[in-house]
Amino acid sequence: MPSSLSAHAHRKDFPRRIVCLTDETTEVLYLLGEQDRIVGVSGYSTRPLEARRKPRVSAFRNARFDAILDLKPDLVLTFSDVQAEITRELVLRGVTVLNFNQRSIQEILDMIALLSRIVGKAAEGQALVDGLRCGLSEIAASTQAFRFRPRVYFEEWNDPLISGIGWVDELIEIAGGTVVFPELRECCKAKDRVVDPATVLARDPEVIVASWCGRKVNKQQICSRPGWETMTAVRDGHVYEIKSTIILQPGPASLTDGVRQLHAILARVAGVLPALTISPASSTRE
Repeated sequence: MPSSLSAHAHRKDFPRRIVCLTDETTEVLYLLGEQDRIVGVSGYSTRPLEARRKPRVSAFRNARFDAILDLKPDLVLTFSDVQAEITRELVLRGVTVLNFNQRSIQEILDMIALLSRIVGKAAEGQALVDGLRCGLSEIAASTQAFRFRPRVYFEEWNDPLISGIGWVDELIEIAGGTVVFPELRECCKAKDRVVDPATVLARDPEVIVASWCGRKVNKQQICSRPGWETMTAVRDGHVYEIKSTIILQPGPASLTDGVRQLHAILARVAGVLPALTISPASSTRE
C-alpha cells in the first residue's frame, strides 16, 4: 500500500478540527463531550458559555475566511441558505463543508443524530435525541390541564413583520398554543413569512411572543402599532419576549429552554400552573 494511503488509514479520529459557524452544532458537540474537536465558533455562540473561549471566526452572514483557514479545519459546519455564500467560498478555498438545513423538529433531531455519527458517538446521540423527544412529550401531555389553547402570534422580525419559522410553530403547539398563521409553516425563507399588520390584527392573537433575531424586542413599539390596542394580546398585557438564542436556534436550545419558556407563558395565559419551574419572560404588564 502506498505510504500516503497508509497515513490516511490511521485517521480514525476524523474530523478532528471542526469549525462551527452556528450555535446549535457547537452545543450538540459539547453535549456529546466532543468539544475538544471544536477549533473555531461563531461570534454568536453562547451555549455553553465556555464555547466563547474558542476562537470566534464568523457572524451569521459573514465570516473571516483567513482566520478560518489559519485554524486548519478538516470540517466546517454551516447552516441554511443564509450561509450559502460562506459555504461556497470555503469550498472554493478547498475546505470540506457540511451545510445543515433543518427547519422542523424532526429535522433538528436528524441533524443531531447525523452529527453524532460523524464524530463516532451514535449511541450518545441517539440518547440525546430520545431525551429531547421525552421532554417534548412531557410538555405536550401537561397541556391537557389547559382550559383553552391561546391563539399565538410569533414575531421573528419587526420591519417587515415576519412570523415564526416551522420549528417555532411546532413548539408553540407542543407548549399549548394555537398558531395564527399555520399556512406559513412550510415557508422556509423569511421573505415568504412576511405578514401584514392588519392581518395580524384580524386574527386577534391572545398572546404575542416576539424574538427579533439579534435585537432586543421593543414591546412598546409592538403595542403602539395602529389599531393593535384593540388586539386581545395587547389589551390583556400578554406580549412577551423570548431571546432568539434559545428559540430561533434550530438545535437543543429551542427544544429545551425555548419550548419551556413558551409553555410557561401559555400556562400563565391559560390560567394554570406550568409543568416546569421556569418563569415566563416579562409581559407588558410588568
